Order: sequence, then C-alpha cells, then structure tokens
Amino acid sequence: MEFVATCPKGFERLLADELIALGAPQVRPLAGQVAFGGELADAYRACLWSRLASRVLLVLARVDAADADELYEGARGIPWEEHLAPGATFVVDAHGTNAQLRNTQFVALRTKDAVVDRLVSVRGSRPVVDTARADVTVSVRLSGRRATLAVDLAGEPLFRRGYATRGEARLSSLRPDYAAALLAVGGWGEIARAGEPTLAALWPGQGSVLVEAAGVALDRAPGLLRSRWGFAGWAGHDAEAWRSLLDEAEARASAGEKNPCSLLVRDGRPGALSACRQTLRAAGLPLVPEGYEGTAPSYDLAVADLSWVGETALATEAAALSELASHAGARLVVLSRDAAPDAALRCEPASVTEVIVGRDPATVRVYEPSDAVAAAPSVELPGGERASVLVAASDQFARRLAKVAKLRAKWARREDVTCYRVYDADLPDYAVALELYEGSETPGRWLQVSEYAAPRGVDPELARRRLLDVLTIAPRVLDVAPGDVSVRVRTRARGGSQYADEARASERGPRRDRSSRQVNRVELPAGSHLVDEGGLTFEVNFDARHDCGIFLDHRETRSRIREMMKRTKGSKRFLNLFAYTGTATCYAADGGARHTTTVDLSRPSLEWARRNMARNGFTGPEHEFVQADVLAWVSEQRHTRNRWDLIFCDVPTFSNSARMRKSSFDVQRDHAELIIGVSRLLVRGGCAIFSCNLRNFKPDVEKLERAGVRLTDITDETIPEDFARNRKIHHAYLVERG
Repeated sequence: MEFVATCPKGFERLLADELIALGAPQVRPLAGQVAFGGELADAYRACLWSRLASRVLLVLARVDAADADELYEGARGIPWEEHLAPGATFVVDAHGTNAQLRNTQFVALRTKDAVVDRLVSVRGSRPVVDTARADVTVSVRLSGRRATLAVDLAGEPLFRRGYATRGEARLSSLRPDYAAALLAVGGWGEIARAGEPTLAALWPGQGSVLVEAAGVALDRAPGLLRSRWGFAGWAGHDAEAWRSLLDEAEARASAGEKNPCSLLVRDGRPGALSACRQTLRAAGLPLVPEGYEGTAPSYDLAVADLSWVGETALATEAAALSELASHAGARLVVLSRDAAPDAALRCEPASVTEVIVGRDPATVRVYEPSDAVAAAPSVELPGGERASVLVAASDQFARRLAKVAKLRAKWARREDVTCYRVYDADLPDYAVALELYEGSETPGRWLQVSEYAAPRGVDPELARRRLLDVLTIAPRVLDVAPGDVSVRVRTRARGGSQYADEARASERGPRRDRSSRQVNRVELPAGSHLVDEGGLTFEVNFDARHDCGIFLDHRETRSRIREMMKRTKGSKRFLNLFAYTGTATCYAADGGARHTTTVDLSRPSLEWARRNMARNGFTGPEHEFVQADVLAWVSEQRHTRNRWDLIFCDVPTFSNSARMRKSSFDVQRDHAELIIGVSRLLVRGGCAIFSCNLRNFKPDVEKLERAGVRLTDITDETIPEDFARNRKIHHAYLVERG
C-alpha cells in the first residue's frame, strides 16, 4: 500500500525521521507531506503515534486532472464500492488548484459527483454525503495537471489529540504538532530515553508543549484519547490490527507512568501555571509542572514560544531568555516570528527552520549549549539599579531619559499636569516618543511608546534592538509596570505623521480589568482608565486603535477654548468638528457653553465623547452628538439658520473613509473650502480655531482672503512646553469673518 502523511511547512524532515523511527518503510519527504509504503498496520501506527503528522492518507490513485472532465473520469474509474460500504456516508476534502480548476469547492463537487455516479452504476443506490460526521473522508489533492485521490485514515487532523485546554486564562498556546516539532528539533526523545529528563518551558501558555513533552517521556501515544478515526467507517478497515496496536499502546502507557520526568514553567501571564496544570490533567498525564522565577533549576532542554510575544514582553523577559541560553549543557529551541531572539540572546542560532504559524512566516531557532552568549551590556538607572540591554550605546538613552524625566516631572507638578510627553526623539538613534499618563479615580501609571519608523539607511535589526532597550529602560525610569506599557510604530507620510500599527498592549496576557464597569454612574469600558486634565476627567484606552482618546499636544488649545467661551456673549453655542472623543467639547462646556454640537463620522468616538461629557456633568438635550461626514454636514448647515459662536475644527491629514460623500479628504488640497464653509457657520463676531498636524502645511491665504476669511497663526501659543522640541506637532489658526 502507498500512504501519505501531511504536515505543516518545515516539518517534512522531522516527520520523515519520526516515521522511520516508527518502522515505516519507503519513507520519502516531499513538500508539505511525507510518502511511505508498507502494510495497513504501518499507517495505523502512524495515526496512533505520530505527533507531527496532520493526516495519514491511503493513496487510491493518481489521475489526470487538467480540467473538470479529466478529474471526473479519473475519479469515476476508482472502485469506490471497495471503500464505501452500503449505507456509509462520505465527504470530499479538496486541496490545491490549477489553471482550469481554480476553486477547491468545485474540485470537491466534481469528485463527489464521480463517486456518487460510480456507486449508483454499481449498486443502483445513491450514497449520502455528510459534511459534519462522515464515515469516510475522500481526499483529493491537485498538483499541476494531476490529482491524488485517497482515503483519509485520520478523519480529522491528528493534532486534535482528544483533550481540551481548560482554565479561565485563555492564553495563547501552541498547536500540539508545533509543540512536538520544537521538542523534536531539541532532541527531547533522545533526552527522555536517557532517563529522568527535565524540560524548562518559557511562555508555554495553556501548556500544549508540556503535554507533548510528558507524552514522550511517559511513552504515551498521542492518539490514545481520540474517540473517532477516519478508518473506522471505511470498508477496508482491519479492526484486529487496530485493536492489537491499541493494546500495545495502552500497555506501554501503563508502564511509562513510572518514568521520572520534571516540567518547569516560566510564564508571568495571570493564570498561566494553573492553566498548564489543568491541561496536563485533562490529557490524563500524572505530572505537575512547577513554576519558577529568577534563576532556573537544572534542566536538559529549554523551549520558548515567542510566536505571540510583542516588543514589550520580549524586552521584559529578555533576561530570562538569555539565562536559558547560557545554561551549561542545555539546548534552547525558540519559535519566533522574526530574528528578535538573536538580539535578546546576543548570539546566532545553530540552525533555523522556516515554518508558518497561522498565516504568518515564523522560524524555529536552535541555540546550542556551545554557542557563546556574550556578556550582556548593562546601563545604570536612577537609584543605582542596573538593567541588561542589547546595545551598549543605550546607556546614553538611559541617562538622557533620567534627566528629562526628572525635569519634566518637576514641571508637571508645578503646572498641575498629570499626562504629558516625557521624551521625543531627543537622541536621533532612539527615535521614540514617550507619553506618561497618571490615573485619577484609581491609582495607575501608563506609558505609551510611539516609535518613529527608522530611515532606510538604518539597519532594521539594530533599530529593533534599540526599541527593546527603550522598553527595558523606560518603564523602570518612569516607574511603570511592564503590563501598563503600550507600543505603536509611527511612520512619516506625506509630510505628516501617521500611525501604521494598531496600538498593542504589552501582550503579557489580559489586563487586570476586562469587563465594563460604572464610575460615578457613567460606563467605563473594559481596558479603559480615567485621567485628569485642566480640572476635567477623561477616559483613555491604550488598547484602542490609533490613539488613546486624548491628544496631549492640544492641551493649551483646549484651555484656550475654555477661556474664549467664558468671554463669549450671546447664545454661547459651541461646535466641535472632527470631534474624536469630545475633549474640546468638555472644555467649552466647562467655560459656560449653553449649547454644544459634537460632530464625527465614527459612532464609537461619539459614544466616547458622550461618556466624557457625562462624566464631567454635562448632559441634557442642549448637548447634541451628530454622526456625519463633516464636510457634507458643514455644507448642509450653511443652508440652515444654525450658527455658532465658537468652532473648533481639528482635521485629519488625510481620510478616505467609504462613508464620506467625497472619495477622500486631503488637508492641503481641501482646507480652503472647509475653512470657508466653517466661517459661514459663525455668528457675527464669532471665531473658529482650525488645526491640523501636517508638518509642512501651507494655508492658501489668498483664496481665503478673497472669500472674506481672515486667518491668524496662533500655533506658537498652542504648543505645550512638553512638546517644545517638536513645534510642528500641529498648526493652529484663528479663523474670523472679514
């Protein structure tokens, strides 16, 4: 018989070695699969014992499949009556396409038609297709102009071991076959056979790598817990051969329970150790992993899963990773999406295997015990503490940050400011902006790190090492817990500053409060915090997309709006355009605005603005919130009698939302038309503030003057002291009717 064991990309050589060890003959590694021959018992043994295979297929035929007709004729020629017993249900699982067969669903449909027509012609009865729990799964795999048709002996992927991960932690965890691959690369099988093995696992999540390691050490077949197999409903199934293999596996598992094995866990995410223990219990394995911090006890192999880890977590745990690598006589195996472990370990891997995790490329990196791990450079922090870093020059950043943080904190206390920018690319090589936020209702300190994209001439790996050092140093200098640090990557685009990455938390697991709650009868969404500014309270969220809810560079602008509203006579109506979370509206209301209108295209932003207003005591029908395309709305309002005394318009640099009436908005191209429209919404003697963050913005003064609009540049008066290094952070203008 001919069989094929499928596997993830990069596993082929490992799977071939595993099948050879299981006694399979004629083993040949191919792309994404390993072919082997032998008897049916060899395939059954692979199903029961393979930790790396995804499926085991019994090859029935290879047929021409240049088009649908060739595929149909080839599939119809197979004696399906020998594989589907009368009354048995089946389903077709299709993979691959070619020039004529470009849809796998159509490939499955034509194969199904061929199977049905063959059985109708032979038996006179039509078999039933069952897509949920079929007795037989027919596999069809296209490769160029040929197709391989087979019976799937597994039925469902072999990495579904038959146990469920449990616990409330809901942590990321490796799929069992990936966990087994890390162990195979590290030689865990040989270590276990030598007796009394000890595994150290860094960030094992729910613990699949511990289950696989324990299974190998205790000689437990990974398929023992599975209750359903693809061959069970197949007409050619040899029940006696399968029963014999099961009896052998159960006997080995019973004897293996006496084998000594130790499991060590380091994972700082809440509930991680408990989740690992529960998963081992669910898998029926009588081992209890022990957690450790600081120096790890002695071990034979270390495995680290960095596939989920972001920059902050990696910086926080770099010392632990380095410690694992430097352990005398122990190999370290790391699953990572990039070369970040090399930076953290300061050494090159002995081998790199390319794999796919989800849809993303990743690598399995092996660091041998003989690999020299260079002594880590360190920097001195305030109070004499030292921190290991990846770049020796980071001591300059540490000194600079400590100095500016001290000066900025003194200024903040004097000015009664609790949220401010601490550092803004003061050193060109450390091109990040650091903003510190302090809680109001409950104690808390949060740090937002925004990295500017490195110029093309800078080595991206060096830039990444510098960022990791920033994330190691900054939380300690600014007294912020690593779990309260968020990281964003910022790129320069069209003269402005655009956020390229979604805000990422430290990725050390769920934050402490993941459910909404009420503070002073106003909802506070999960992950949100409250901060003070100018005597008002605002909601911030560092898990949200793009921005945290308040633009700190407009602190002085908001204060100016409050003072202007205090001096306003008459109707005291305020309009906030592109309002985002409505912070300017709160200031205007605090300045005595009798009626406010807050306009934004985003409904979540408007709900956020509504909460900010309510939190500061501004509720009622006199405060309206309008979801609309601002450009279209301004145009519509010009034809009504609605007018406002004071308007704030803080525009985006560029927008192309599908909900906009126009195809896009470009501030340099479209600002004059917008400013003219805004000026027409002012009462006689009213004024507006127009702001944008396009660094090289140039207002079209001549066009505005022809329209009777007077523009006064007030940018310098609106730049806070903590943004003095970056005076192009925004432009601001007073808009008045001539």
